[in-house]
Amino acid sequence: MLNIPQLLAAELNLKPYQVENALELLAEGATIPFIARYRKERTGEMNEIQLRQLADRYDYLKELEERKVVILKAIAEQGKLTEQLQAKIEACLQKKELEDLYLPYRPKRRTRATIAKEKGLEPLAEFIKSLNTKNAAPLSLEAEALKYVSEQKQITTLEEALKGAASILGEEVAEKAHLRTYIREYLLEEGIFVSRIKDEYPPGTTKFEMYRHYQVKVKNIAPHNMLALCRGEKEKVLSFDIAFDEDVVLSYLQSQEIHCKHPSVSNFYREMLKDTFHRLMKPSLISEVIAAKKLHADIESIKTFEVNLRELLLFPPAGMKPTMAIDPGFRTGCKVAIVDRTGKFLEYQAIFPHQGLEQRTQAAQTLQNLIAKHKIELIAIGNGTASRETDEFVQEVLQTLDRKPIKVIVNESGASVYSASKAAAEEFPDLDVTVRGAISIGRRLQDPLAELVKIDPKSIGVGQYQHDVDQKLLQKKLNETVESCVNYVGVDLNTASKELLTFVSGITPAIANNIITYRNQNGAFQNRQQLLKVPKLGPKTFEQAAGFLRIRNGSHPLDNTAVHPESYGIVEAIAADLNIPLQQVTQIAAKLKPADLKKYVTATIGEPTLRDILKELEKPGRDPRAEFKYATFQPTIKEISDLKVGMELEGVVTNVANFGAFVDIGVHQDGLVHISQLADRYVDDPKKVVKVGQLVKVRVLEVNEKLKRIALSMKALKR
Repeated sequence: MLNIPQLLAAELNLKPYQVENALELLAEGATIPFIARYRKERTGEMNEIQLRQLADRYDYLKELEERKVVILKAIAEQGKLTEQLQAKIEACLQKKELEDLYLPYRPKRRTRATIAKEKGLEPLAEFIKSLNTKNAAPLSLEAEALKYVSEQKQITTLEEALKGAASILGEEVAEKAHLRTYIREYLLEEGIFVSRIKDEYPPGTTKFEMYRHYQVKVKNIAPHNMLALCRGEKEKVLSFDIAFDEDVVLSYLQSQEIHCKHPSVSNFYREMLKDTFHRLMKPSLISEVIAAKKLHADIESIKTFEVNLRELLLFPPAGMKPTMAIDPGFRTGCKVAIVDRTGKFLEYQAIFPHQGLEQRTQAAQTLQNLIAKHKIELIAIGNGTASRETDEFVQEVLQTLDRKPIKVIVNESGASVYSASKAAAEEFPDLDVTVRGAISIGRRLQDPLAELVKIDPKSIGVGQYQHDVDQKLLQKKLNETVESCVNYVGVDLNTASKELLTFVSGITPAIANNIITYRNQNGAFQNRQQLLKVPKLGPKTFEQAAGFLRIRNGSHPLDNTAVHPESYGIVEAIAADLNIPLQQVTQIAAKLKPADLKKYVTATIGEPTLRDILKELEKPGRDPRAEFKYATFQPTIKEISDLKVGMELEGVVTNVANFGAFVDIGVHQDGLVHISQLADRYVDDPKKVVKVGQLVKVRVLEVNEKLKRIALSMKALKR
């Protein structure tokens, strides 16, 4: 069998000790964020990306090895396991290759071949096979086949006997791994996807119009096109297939399987191979190739989703400040929620600024009073219906104030999903869903990460065909992304929600609940050591989680840093040597020379960890996210009808796909910057140019009000 650690080291360009130690840590239950941050010495400073690649490939190879054991046992029980076959199986590195080798031995339902065998035609098939050699005597197939004609065996004609033998030989050919591999690779390299729209959908009546007469090489199809074809077929709007030169494949099969030049044998084999290819090989191999391209498209789409989600989760926070959140509306009014600097909900008001002058005046007075009462510093306005009109109204109110809060239009995708969720109902059982939605909008401005973790990532609106890809793989990768972001930023132990705590390294939903309960019963945590008093939070969980949990103004100054408690002794020793009080840890980095680090190296804490500690002590408790910025939409551009070709506008990237980027320019409909319009140079991947949340300048290229489509360009514009 495979030496998995050795193979992983070679595949991932790692040293054997890195692989072995990382796998050992994972087996012990350590999380990837913990290993990447606090076990650099053991892994040779492997980062999260390397660790996840290692974990994924290890799981794949482990499943492969387990499958090999099952297959070898099954073939051995049939008495058909040879040394050569066993060696081939044990050397397999891919599941598809393994299943190809197992195919001839896999239990089958009744086929033409099994029926022919039941009728006693296997000896005839073996006789014909014996003639298929270069030096075979030119014996008559018909004469031999006549011996098998029998009413008792339900073989009434010579043709039936030969056809049965052909079925037996054809099934053998169809199950040969090297033949299947050749045809599969030929389809991948030379095949052409061809699609058509079904007749019941006239031109211009479907969103899949571009696939009406679509052709593209299998190897060149873009992931989003592959997913669109699959969706169109699932919705029964279109059908697609793979076209290719069948003569090339048949010629290959003949060159591999026909060894006798005698016409009776070669003609028999030629017809048998043609039938075998069309009946047994072509349908299954086309399905396999489509599945392979679909899987590739899934993986690429999920990668894009991961990148977009990471950018959204790590979007700069406006800060924990008193915030007014407004969920806009026309007929039903605007829901105004106030949250304090910890995100705590304080009060709610409904205003109706879009229903006449009297109501507008009253609404303005309400906002003025709330801003003064709560010393509001931030105003978050949802970007849904009536957003721009509400934004204009709030701007009018701000003009009357001496001290003006910062006003920001916030992407509210997923807020309605959260407001109707179990988590929102538990936190605000007595509030209407619309009020919960407004609270979520406000908190999203304060700290996007802390609020967005409460929402299923698929509902946030940054995916590409997210409902068409492998849902299990998608959920796994998105959860990994959320986990990575939460632990990268760190979590305030005394304000974090249950949902946020659940993504902290080592903390399960049950332990997160217990932390919240302990906090509610005993007040704010004063130090990290108190965590050990939380039920079910033992030393192992403490080891995994403590470094990612922050305590502001606690009893120990290092508790508000990413320094792990296991390293406190080192920091205290350094501080004592430099004669610096622990409360003034920021001075350590400036006074300790890098060359002096070596004297503090221990058996478990090496220079990589010491460098991380010094970097952290330069700015204890700092937020690693970028500085907060926000877009300013043109006040005169509120609807798609206000747009004119040639306009230059500021916008926010809301989603990045493989074919371009979507940008919110404040008209309730995102515009598309096609990949060809992203820059003045060739762009092969939009993610290299733009990211979700980025402020960009765009030019309007085309507006289609009927279809609500806006084409934008970023060419020749300074961002």
